[in-house]
Amino acid sequence: MRGKNITVVSRHDPRKGKTDWARIASMTDDEIGAAVAGGPDAAPDIDWSQAVLAVPPRKKAISIRVDPDVLDYFKNEGPGYQRRINAVLRSYVEQRQKRGKSA
Repeated sequence: MRGKNITVVSRHDPRKGKTDWARIASMTDDEIGAAVAGGPDAAPDIDWSQAVLAVPPRKKAISIRVDPDVLDYFKNEGPGYQRRINAVLRSYVEQRQKRGKSA
């Protein structure tokens, strides 16, 4: 069972696929560019000239005591557990502020 789904590919023995490499090799760069631009996965042209760099505010480092099972829960969800804890706390604050109560 182990290793059953492993495929080895090298430049000397390329993977067989649906791409017509001979047709692509005969195309000019402009023709390839036009084909890519007209494809279903083509990204629209985006004007970045008015883009504004948004720097998120720095987080404040603190020491906080939480129950071990709460910390384990967030850590077991994978990397970024501190970010998720912050998101939960932010959601709590926003809900309290919507109700007009102080957080």
